[in-house]
Amino acid sequence: MHMGRRRASCIKSSLTTATLLGNCVVTMIVRTMLVELSTIPGVAYRQKLLSGTGLVVMRYGTTQPGLATLSRTSGDPVPASNANLDLYPINAFREAFALTSGLPFSRRGKVQLIEQASPPKPDTTSAIEDAPLVDFSIVDSPEYQAVLDAYTSQKGELSFHLLNKDFIQFASSSKIMAEMIASNATVEDLRNHAVRAKFETLTGNTRLTDTQLNGIVELLDEISPRSAFREFEDELRRMLGQAKG
Repeated sequence: MHMGRRRASCIKSSLTTATLLGNCVVTMIVRTMLVELSTIPGVAYRQKLLSGTGLVVMRYGTTQPGLATLSRTSGDPVPASNANLDLYPINAFREAFALTSGLPFSRRGKVQLIEQASPPKPDTTSAIEDAPLVDFSIVDSPEYQAVLDAYTSQKGELSFHLLNKDFIQFASSSKIMAEMIASNATVEDLRNHAVRAKFETLTGNTRLTDTQLNGIVELLDEISPRSAFREFEDELRRMLGQAKG
């Protein structure tokens, strides 16, 4: 498997949202980098949607993508009801899911395979590609990039282990967190305080709005369909339980 290897002769990626490039209008989406599959000849990526995360698998030699959503409970890929499982078997989606796991979202061009044996047919499964555009203000922000830089491994994957370990260490050493725990604060309030304190430190921006903070957390959660702060929240519950005696 070769993660992110591109075939320039087969893939076209547009550059900006509703921007003219020469005489062409090109489109941007929020997605991960491309990964190349071994179960089928093709590529895949995850795309941020208004309602969650989509998994897009594109096979060389066909214009029809295979689409799936990610289960909020199991995290597994769930192929769309009209997905062609002969072209896109479940193992292809599972491989795509594994290879894109941990890859951060960024503003990237909408991908099209341009190697065609015949004129393209109408696309009847474009629910993911044609989803309403998401707000780029968070994914383009230096604050989001600073958070990614702090917790992204050398392989380019977001390390949720490193993120949670850092937040647990912060909770264990913070006087304010200790006072909140002693006052029986909620897990949500504790997490929100830690997120603000840590993100302000990481970004150098002490005026982050709740909208900015929530937007960054949402993007992190979409990279991991289960909560990005799951280990940290479990530790907060343990600390609250100990405080109650």
